[in-house]
Amino acid sequence: MAHHHHHHLDPEAGDRRVALAVLVNIALTVVQIIGGIFSGSLALIADAIHNLSDAFALAIAFGARKIARRPATPEMTFGYGRAEIIAALINYTTLILVGFYLLYEATMRLIDPQGIDGWIVVIIAGIALFVDIVTALLTYSMSKTSMNIRAAFMHNVADALGSVAVIVAGTLIILFDWQLVDPLVTYMIAGYILWMSFTEIGPVMRILMMGSPPDLDSQKVIEVLTAVEGVDSIHHVHLWQVDEHHGALDAHVVIQKGSWGRADAIKVHLKEQLFAEFDISHSTFELECTVHACVKAPVFGEGEH
Repeated sequence: MAHHHHHHLDPEAGDRRVALAVLVNIALTVVQIIGGIFSGSLALIADAIHNLSDAFALAIAFGARKIARRPATPEMTFGYGRAEIIAALINYTTLILVGFYLLYEATMRLIDPQGIDGWIVVIIAGIALFVDIVTALLTYSMSKTSMNIRAAFMHNVADALGSVAVIVAGTLIILFDWQLVDPLVTYMIAGYILWMSFTEIGPVMRILMMGSPPDLDSQKVIEVLTAVEGVDSIHHVHLWQVDEHHGALDAHVVIQKGSWGRADAIKVHLKEQLFAEFDISHSTFELECTVHACVKAPVFGEGEH
């Protein structure tokens, strides 16, 4: 099945949206931290720290988008597309550290409870919820086509849920003086951050580890290529993602006996099949005749030649 990716948003317009989202989130973080200090709410400070990580994530995403558009050079022959993948890895790793830190702080607050002003918590969290929704709207369309921006968008969704949880906690403190609900809500926020981060970091690491595209069946690729007329077998296959949207393949192809005269035409056909069936436009084939083919070569990866 072919996998086509379309980018409708102008890059410069996207950059402006991300820059605006960064400024809005930094302003919100300052307000939340001040409100958390005056109210004594750890949950509000936890939400502020998460929101600050979002601002950093968006700032890193902004820089990575700029770098990723640079052309290939003699030193960086694949270009700079993976800058966004590295940015996503940094963002998720930072979020994991934040999540564990919040678990620690919530535990300390359970051991030594503090008085909390519920009204300040509710008001600041309400403002935060509004800003989270605005930021999510700024990044939603870009999140569909960018792993990097999607990470930032997911953070904003988590922030919005965290703000709702903080509002509920503040309301319970106002109505029933349930002070322990603050660290319990912090546990919930931290738990969601960790769950989301560990879930999303896998695909990022898969790209950096040169894994095959997750929505592509490697065995099916072999079947399609070996079905091309004139192909005897294929081995030493390497299938990976150059970046989030572009797959690549290189392989040794054994040409059937008597078909060597059509070797160039067979190679062209192989490339056409790869693009038509799997949307892979970058492919490299080393052609071998049956007499001089690699011996006992594995289908995937390296082995003895």
